[in-house]
Amino acid sequence: MASAAEHRVPMPADPPAGDRKAAHPEKRLDRFVHSVAPMERLGNALGMFALAWATIVLLGGYPTQLRRQHFLITTIVIFMEGVGKFCRNKNRLDYQLFFRTRGAFRSLGPDALILLVCFFNVLACIDSIWGNNNVVDKLALLMMILVIGTILFPETAIPPMCNPLRHTLSLWSPVVAIVLLCPSVLYRVDDDSIDRLSLKASTTKLTVYLILSVVVLLLTVSRLQFPRIVKLVDCTLGNKIVFWRRVIMNLCMLAAMVLPIVTSHGDVRGAMIMLDIFGLMIASFGNLQIPAAVVRIGLALWGLIVIRQYSHDDHENVDQTNLGKSQLIFYLMVLGQGILYIVGGLLEIFSFILRRSLTRHAGFRGPQGLEYVNLYYAYVFDKCMKGAVLAPEKTSLITFAVDSLNSGSPKKQLYGLKMLLTFLEKDPLKTKAISELTTSIKTMTCLISMLGWTCEGDKDIRLCAAKVTAKLADNLYIVPIPGAMQLIASLLDTTHRQKLKDPLLDIGSPKAKQDSPIQQVRRNGHTSPMLKWLKELSIYCLIPRKEPTNMDEQNSHVLRCWKRITKRWSVPEEEPSTDQDHLPLLGMLILGKLASFDLENCIEISRATGLISKIIEFTSSRTEMTNINETQQALLKGSSLELLTRFSSTKGEFGVIMRQRISEHPFLLSHLADILDDSGSSQELRELTSELLRNLAMEGNTKEEIGQIRVIISRLMHAFLSQDALSSTDSGQRLRMKSGQALAVLAMESANNCSVMLEEPGYVFIKELTLMIHSDRYRYVASILLRNMCVHVRPELFNSDLKEISYIVREVLEGIMDAEGKELEVLVDLSSQIYNATPDDFARELEHGQIKETFIKRLVNALNSNMVPTAHCPGIRRVIVEHAIYMMESNTVYASCFKNCGMMEALLVVERTPSRAENYRFFSGDAGLMEHSIPLSTLVARAKELMDRE
Repeated sequence: MASAAEHRVPMPADPPAGDRKAAHPEKRLDRFVHSVAPMERLGNALGMFALAWATIVLLGGYPTQLRRQHFLITTIVIFMEGVGKFCRNKNRLDYQLFFRTRGAFRSLGPDALILLVCFFNVLACIDSIWGNNNVVDKLALLMMILVIGTILFPETAIPPMCNPLRHTLSLWSPVVAIVLLCPSVLYRVDDDSIDRLSLKASTTKLTVYLILSVVVLLLTVSRLQFPRIVKLVDCTLGNKIVFWRRVIMNLCMLAAMVLPIVTSHGDVRGAMIMLDIFGLMIASFGNLQIPAAVVRIGLALWGLIVIRQYSHDDHENVDQTNLGKSQLIFYLMVLGQGILYIVGGLLEIFSFILRRSLTRHAGFRGPQGLEYVNLYYAYVFDKCMKGAVLAPEKTSLITFAVDSLNSGSPKKQLYGLKMLLTFLEKDPLKTKAISELTTSIKTMTCLISMLGWTCEGDKDIRLCAAKVTAKLADNLYIVPIPGAMQLIASLLDTTHRQKLKDPLLDIGSPKAKQDSPIQQVRRNGHTSPMLKWLKELSIYCLIPRKEPTNMDEQNSHVLRCWKRITKRWSVPEEEPSTDQDHLPLLGMLILGKLASFDLENCIEISRATGLISKIIEFTSSRTEMTNINETQQALLKGSSLELLTRFSSTKGEFGVIMRQRISEHPFLLSHLADILDDSGSSQELRELTSELLRNLAMEGNTKEEIGQIRVIISRLMHAFLSQDALSSTDSGQRLRMKSGQALAVLAMESANNCSVMLEEPGYVFIKELTLMIHSDRYRYVASILLRNMCVHVRPELFNSDLKEISYIVREVLEGIMDAEGKELEVLVDLSSQIYNATPDDFARELEHGQIKETFIKRLVNALNSNMVPTAHCPGIRRVIVEHAIYMMESNTVYASCFKNCGMMEALLVVERTPSRAENYRFFSGDAGLMEHSIPLSTLVARAKELMDRE
């Protein structure tokens, strides 16, 4: 089955050179990883060799000759390499956390970095005020600084903090930083003494501090959710406050960081600067890879220095001839390992440039787009670390997304779905993604199974899976996927309906118990005004207001300049969800595309229990759905009509089954009548309804049932015969055409429907049809309708109607002279019925125009040239023979003319070449519809009989 699916997907040709970059946006990042990852692998190899060398050669070969320094260095290296090797082989998470080049450095956000440095300065001032010179205490203080920084800055926290705490810290952390700056303002710190400042000496310092405090407090207050504050800020600065608040806050934090250093003196200032630098270095380490590499380099250099110091003594001892060389090799391996780790870590810092570029070129949006690329970067890095060095495994964004989809992690599956959705909307990647997905039964089974995930926590995954399936549906073969149709049909069950009680069938549900007095008191206590006020106050004071993430409405010159500078590295915002992202809509879109792609998909759809009924329920104007808005309800109605129309348009025998199954629904025709009768229905809904009625009318029983609903025929006639302004538009002309086609099919072989049309008040139907025959657009539809009127309601026609019919004889005759194919069949059929209804007027037109012989020759020639019936015009031989019979029965002169023009020879050929196709009025695929009551052979015999009499 997989091969069959692969055969159905058009494989892309080799893209032009200019499109290759767009088709493979990840190539630059892949090449970067393929150059950095080997450094870590080579460093790991050197570490393994160093570990083996140290244990086998040094400790195994020279256990007693090693000096104390060499033994200590060797032991430390062995333990470091042993821990690293254990992490790599036994615990992948520990290895990623402690010994990994990727992520060796981490970047803090600008706000968090400035605030962290500010805390370093504040705590350094406090330390200098205490005057404690103990090294252990200072190290403990530094560790406390790092712990405080991790707590206060959510982006550094492992694991991440919950959203309420994160929002609160982001709101009030600048104020806390300014408050902690207070001790350094109130004390003068010198090298030898710490004195409390006088007001005169501290005026400048206090002024700067107060200004910073006021500005930071105002900026923080402007982020509160108090209605009056929000209104005041919006009235004064509007959206511009979002940009300027960030700029001013960063400047304030920078000033707060510099202030303690500037106001300090001597060694204290130097110690504060060194403490800041040291803290920043430690805070920037993402794991222990770089510190461990520095330790390796330090140990190796120490060992080399020791070798150089004692090289003369070692050469005098014959037993240690190779010891120095062995130690030199060991230290060079350790030194090379440390250098490779540091170089790899430094190069890895610049990966953010390629990751940001890939985010833009791949079409990802918002912060999640950056996260997708970061995950792909980790994916490629892991592949390079596991695969062959010289022939690394080929990777791509699409492969990564598919692997994420097939993983067991819901988060990765959601990310994989969102990435695939992005690829399926981007032309260079769309064909490749479709081929990758539809040729893998495992992937498609996993994707389709997500459509049935109904848990609340899986709502986003289910929605994204439905979107991806909708993109793939017109290239998807679902037969090999077990239970696919039931899972797709479950998307239509996500709308809630009001449960209406039936006194005959429902016994009713027991009344809910009344709460006890204690429960009522508790509930009333929870909703007391004081608790409500405290709750609102906590929200206003702890949760910042939501701010717009874009600045499209800001017209400041500075902002426009800043946007131009950052445009190259900016990531587009995520698109908001729309009404189209509704599961039933997506479900019907999937079903429609599946039905259009393959007939076997249609068969699977027809076998799904209750699916057609679910779709028809959405066509109702009086719906009981409670969890959708009016827009979604209108979209659902249009989608359901479009889907039903597509099903009813299916060709062949299966189309007959589908139309019967659709028409069996007891409420469908009522729903369609409501749509046509509703003045608020759009042109598109009316057009779809008319097309659906036309398709359903192909079945005889349904045709009669439709005719019994007078409002349907009335509205179809109004749409077909109206001459208002809307009818001249493209949509209006399409509606007129489909309404006319529906009327034409309803009129075939149905005297009752023809009578209903003729009796419709407000129209002179025959006159309207004769006028339309002069129009090229509606000529053939009007001809079919007029032909059926002449056949089925001839006794009901007035003389005025017959006169109107006689006026179009010349127009019809001229059309027969030029028409071919189906148009010729329609006009000849109409001409024969006009002759049957008004033979004198028809004969008079032939005689006065002197075209009798020409017309008869045209009929004979048309009969000779259409001896092979086709599905396009199966009845052309029948209508020509009928026309000849009507003419010869009314006047024997025409029998002689037909005989002289070779009609007898043509009839003999028709007699020898019968076709079953000629028993039907028209075909839908290979299925014949509306069988004639009189065989063609009977008509041929009658025509021959009339000519033999002559």
